[in-house]
Amino acid sequence: MKYLVILGDGMADRPMEALGNLTPLAYAKTPMMDELASKGEIGMVHTIPDGMSPGSDTANLSVLGYDPRKYYSGRSPLEALSIGIPMKDTDIALRCNLVTLSEEEKQYEDRKVLDHSSGEISTEDAAVLLEAVRKELETEEFHYYVGTSYRHLLIWENGEVLNLVQPHDILGQNIGDKLPKQPYLREMMKRSYEILVNHPLNAKRRTQGLNPANSCWFWGAGTKPALSSFEEKTGKTGAMISAVDLLKGIAVGSSMKVITVEGANGGLHTNYEGKAQAAVDVLTKDGYDFVYVHLEAPDEMGHQGSVERKVQAIENLDTRIIRPIVEGLRAAGEEFRMVILPDHPTPISIRTHTADNVPYLLYDSTMEAGNTWKYNEAEAERAGNYISEGHSLIQYLFKA
Repeated sequence: MKYLVILGDGMADRPMEALGNLTPLAYAKTPMMDELASKGEIGMVHTIPDGMSPGSDTANLSVLGYDPRKYYSGRSPLEALSIGIPMKDTDIALRCNLVTLSEEEKQYEDRKVLDHSSGEISTEDAAVLLEAVRKELETEEFHYYVGTSYRHLLIWENGEVLNLVQPHDILGQNIGDKLPKQPYLREMMKRSYEILVNHPLNAKRRTQGLNPANSCWFWGAGTKPALSSFEEKTGKTGAMISAVDLLKGIAVGSSMKVITVEGANGGLHTNYEGKAQAAVDVLTKDGYDFVYVHLEAPDEMGHQGSVERKVQAIENLDTRIIRPIVEGLRAAGEEFRMVILPDHPTPISIRTHTADNVPYLLYDSTMEAGNTWKYNEAEAERAGNYISEGHSLIQYLFKA
């Protein structure tokens, strides 16, 4: 038996008037997911422990079977694992986003966050800009590291874990009271704007109609993580397919195989087919028991507030990842159990995460049921199945 989790990051949402009071998931054309729902089980699962922040870090740990209340030490340290940063026990890792701030105000504190991803900036462009910041601001205490797209890292030696604001939570808002209270972090963010606002690469991006990456934004502070081995924990060999460092870091920390797919970039125009083929290959050719396929695009489109593109991301997940995986495993004669779900909702109406329950779909190729369910939030709620502890979902998947 082969096992899969296929996760559409932030895919769940709320009913929208623009979609006839449907959610993007219910509105999207998802024939493959609906077929699997009609032959399997749907329900709701609570992925975010009560009282914890509804982030992709806590949620994906939960879906992988790691209780965030026990294993979570911060988002950025997991990303540090992916990049290969050797953290000391006394180091603090912080996410260093390259963001787009408004530029017409005189004072830095009066600016607004216009785009948390600087137009989904390429890693190549971001590396050039971060190097300019690093040359000016790096010290023996603070070290900058390039990640992926707009997502980068700052390591603070002998630092402290601070409660810092996530930029995608304050889109369109004044940043004055959202900046770090720690003086040096606050000053570095201000200085980064001075370094980047007139950088030649940002000038070029403006002429191309792209958002300039004109400031660093620090958040997600945490300490060195300590995850147990996925194989020792579950008895299954596991592989991770994701474009984002957070998921790769969770995989590194849990000793899973990390599969890098060329052209997978965490955006809407990612290599969907490459991810699907990699999933089939790692199960059928490499002999792994389990694969976790993560798609970032629905979450990014939710943060951008784009109804059309979130629907497109969900439809792409259905036709360009799930269908070829199912067809590939069937053609290979493999029996498999698969869970499809979001990690958390990213409602377009608020452009950030919530801790609401999310719909799951469980399909077993050896036990096809017959019902009329389709896969969406409302029908999953009506189905009446409920998993109250998200970290128990993985064992439910493995229970054949």
